[in-house]
Amino acid sequence: MIDWDDVRYFLAAARGGSVRAAAKRLGVNHATVLRRIAHLEERLGAQMFEKLPSGYRLTAAGEEVLDLAHQMEASSHLLETRVFGRDQSARGLLRVTLPPFLATHLLMPDLADFARLHPDIEMEILTSGEVANLTNREADVAIRIVADRKTLPLNLHALKGPQLFSGVYMSRDRLVALRAGTPDPIRWIVIDSHGIPDWARDGEVHTTGAPFRTPDAETQIIAAQQGIGMTKLPCFVGDTDPLLVRVPGTNLPMHGTLWLLTQGETRKTKRVRLFTEFVSRRLAAHAPLLAGLSMSRD
Repeated sequence: MIDWDDVRYFLAAARGGSVRAAAKRLGVNHATVLRRIAHLEERLGAQMFEKLPSGYRLTAAGEEVLDLAHQMEASSHLLETRVFGRDQSARGLLRVTLPPFLATHLLMPDLADFARLHPDIEMEILTSGEVANLTNREADVAIRIVADRKTLPLNLHALKGPQLFSGVYMSRDRLVALRAGTPDPIRWIVIDSHGIPDWARDGEVHTTGAPFRTPDAETQIIAAQQGIGMTKLPCFVGDTDPLLVRVPGTNLPMHGTLWLLTQGETRKTKRVRLFTEFVSRRLAAHAPLLAGLSMSRD
């Protein structure tokens, strides 16, 4: 009899094109992926992949197995969601995915409150900028920042939250020093490859040095706190940081709208409904902070 777990590992490797990609997606090490695939090959008596310098390529047998594996996966997900949708107990596992900075800088106190209110609900918080596949039960609820509602999959139930605005921030001490005539260059702290947005060039402070790049949001914030330069941050991050100040003269463009996303039968369960209703109320209370209206600036 074929082990469904072996098939899951095979699918991950086929989709990712490598053992490394499969291991990362499944949260395991390389050896586990290789062992599972080897076990499947032993059970079927055929080799699933051909190893190439560029990665893994399916053999003819692997291509046949892939079609059947997709059917097994679809049946498994259908079974899970139908049974899951009938579960009306306020207990069990609840997986929530959201961007890391939303968890660490805004919603963690609210998540803690929900956990205290519902001690029998096991919570798994998946902080990632990638969009989880709710249909495949990678998560039960997704909290996402969306620029255009039309980009959301039609099969998802979407509950609209507040709008989120961004601003340009720099070290409070660095701004004081700049106004006092300190000649140190002001760098633009970049977390992506887009450079300085046009709306950020209109403020009182202008960049005078080469960019300072980092792919990590927390490093971006610390770099600004240390006076390296100025950077774009969500208002709920910059306005609540006592070491930072909004750069005078800059506007607050809308970053996107927060949406609570659920899918099909999953959204009918009691624990999912309790969570989405709770977080929706908390997000509404955070609306002034998200819009940059919660506090006066220097």
